[in-house]
Amino acid sequence: MDHDQRFKILIKEFFELFLQLFFRPWAERLDCSAVEWLDKEVFPDPPQGERRILDLVGKVRTRQVVPGSHSGEQESWLALVHIEIESPDKAAPLRPRMFHSFNHLRAAYQMPVLPIAIFLKVGLDGVGIDRYEESFWELAIVRFQYLYVGLPALNAIEYVQGDNSLGVALSALMKIPREKAAWLGAEALQRIKDAPLTEQQRFLLGECVQAYLPLDGEQLSKFEQLLTTEAYQGAKIMNVTPYEKGIEKGIERGRRDALCEQLEDRFGPLSLNVKNKVSQLTADRLAALNKAVLHASSLRDLGLAD
Repeated sequence: MDHDQRFKILIKEFFELFLQLFFRPWAERLDCSAVEWLDKEVFPDPPQGERRILDLVGKVRTRQVVPGSHSGEQESWLALVHIEIESPDKAAPLRPRMFHSFNHLRAAYQMPVLPIAIFLKVGLDGVGIDRYEESFWELAIVRFQYLYVGLPALNAIEYVQGDNSLGVALSALMKIPREKAAWLGAEALQRIKDAPLTEQQRFLLGECVQAYLPLDGEQLSKFEQLLTTEAYQGAKIMNVTPYEKGIEKGIERGRRDALCEQLEDRFGPLSLNVKNKVSQLTADRLAALNKAVLHASSLRDLGLAD
């Protein structure tokens, strides 16, 4: 599973926890109990315009009225939250994309839009506001702002010891003292195991920890030793291979959701017939298709055509 896919699934599943973790004032303003995730494809200038795919766009209700931002525009109790997941090690390429995506969403939906970027390899100040600006000599034409999370700049120890389960899992991508990597991995898996989560949620968070935890030879050895101690018996249970997790009762659902997300990203919205085919796949076939989808050119190549 690639970065974008993993984080799309995580944010959809833990959207309210995400806002509470990094942007608490916004979590209090938005009703996250029922988010309508919209089609991610935007066509800025149809039918000849460049095809733009947005990572996540969710429609949410607000807990207080949002005044109209343009003259004559009605007040709103609805808003859009646009989230982009950025894995390259530079922030600059994302800034104009965030600005242009904001403009397209505002024009298409006529709603307030809250733009958020999640940087996986850029730290900046950890959590804050980033900007995109355009000037014509000394005249500032555009000054656009968006919220961001720069995971590599955050203190992993602080988050792994917090009470937010998503923060515990994301600590694997944060700033970890080299000598603490093994302990942090065992601690994260143990806390996820003990948290009041569904089996699918445990799978998603545990898989995130195992995917990103930076363990070299020495720290890997320490990690494995920690899992043999009584204190981390729960972590030992969590530390199984993705294949073993996939065949446990209830975990297949996580892989089916992941496959459907990847199929939609590659080939567009899926028909009910295709979704039914995915729901009937065996665990072995499901695992094979999650890998094959990256190289397939059509649903027919995967044996999933209508």
